[in-house]
Amino acid sequence: MSLTQDEILRYSRHLIMPEVGMEGQEKLKAARVLLIGTGGLGSPAALYLAAAGVGTLGLIDFDVVDFSNLQRQIIHSTKSVNKPKVESARERLAEINPNVRVEIHNERLTRDNILRIIKDYSIILDGTDNFQTRYLVNDACVFTGKPFVYGSIFRFDGQATVFYPGKGPCYRCLFAEPPPPGMVPSCAEGGVLGILPGVIGVIQATEVVKLILGKGEPLIGRLLLYDALKMSFREVKFRKNPKCPVCSEHPTVKELIDYDAFCGLTRGEEKRTDGAAKDIQEIEVTELKKWMDQKKKFVLVDVREPSEYQINRIPGSKLIPLGLLPEKVHELDSADEIVVHCHFGGRSAKAAEFLGKMGFKKVKNLAGGIDAWSQEIDPSCPKY
Repeated sequence: MSLTQDEILRYSRHLIMPEVGMEGQEKLKAARVLLIGTGGLGSPAALYLAAAGVGTLGLIDFDVVDFSNLQRQIIHSTKSVNKPKVESARERLAEINPNVRVEIHNERLTRDNILRIIKDYSIILDGTDNFQTRYLVNDACVFTGKPFVYGSIFRFDGQATVFYPGKGPCYRCLFAEPPPPGMVPSCAEGGVLGILPGVIGVIQATEVVKLILGKGEPLIGRLLLYDALKMSFREVKFRKNPKCPVCSEHPTVKELIDYDAFCGLTRGEEKRTDGAAKDIQEIEVTELKKWMDQKKKFVLVDVREPSEYQINRIPGSKLIPLGLLPEKVHELDSADEIVVHCHFGGRSAKAAEFLGKMGFKKVKNLAGGIDAWSQEIDPSCPKY
């Protein structure tokens, strides 16, 4: 696939590198890469892959741009808020490099559509933030023989590696079992340094380019760990699991499975992603407001972190962070009616479960947390 005069000028700093040259740049132009997610990791990866001249970029995401995304998802802008992320990303990539073809998939990735979507791409870059999708992507890539460039981020820490079927271990070799639901907080619960995904996303993009060019040593069998607070990198080597249920010589998983169930999530109306018991009683924010208006006697416990409590709070709430609840439980009276809340409802569900085990009989979890309170009751309460 030859280069035009415009492309020769655009990629000239690549062309003078012996490791790239005309041949390498033509490989980049012919490449087809799928980015799963156009959020924190997908944003920098897409920007740099487009600038580098990767000929076709596929983008899959079902979400819309939110103000809270803009702190780290640099492919989007303020004017893109409420626009589908794939549309916003396509517009930005066209501004960076109109020579790149961008194919968008505005849909949620599932076991029903993943094989159809990835079949036309040679390399898969995963920028998702949940375990069920990671296992889904891994298994699909093993079944189709496609390399899977992995990255993840949380607070000040990030990691990246490359899973390449036939050349090294897969995701299940590294993480044989998913953690219990709710054990690992999401970025929405725990936060993430806005700059961090830029570092990890660029590492992922670098690995993609190396795979296309066939140069250097890909992160196959090597997990790169980054600590932004220490500004340090370290490497952990891992091997193929000879008993891996997917990529071993005698696999037991030979088709895509129910990844929600595999990761301990349930289906239906009682679906929870917080790992707490299903029989926890809940109260809606509208009902809580009625209790307040009626001056009903109850104790409202906020189990978020102090830093979150500084952002916003529900009037009359008592702050007891979830991690301190066991040692501060004596501050609560088991005879009282208690409502627990957090940001979205996950941590408070765990708090309600804990209090139930401690003998508290009248505990309710605030459905949707303070986020729902901000949306439905008090718009002046800042959302975050």
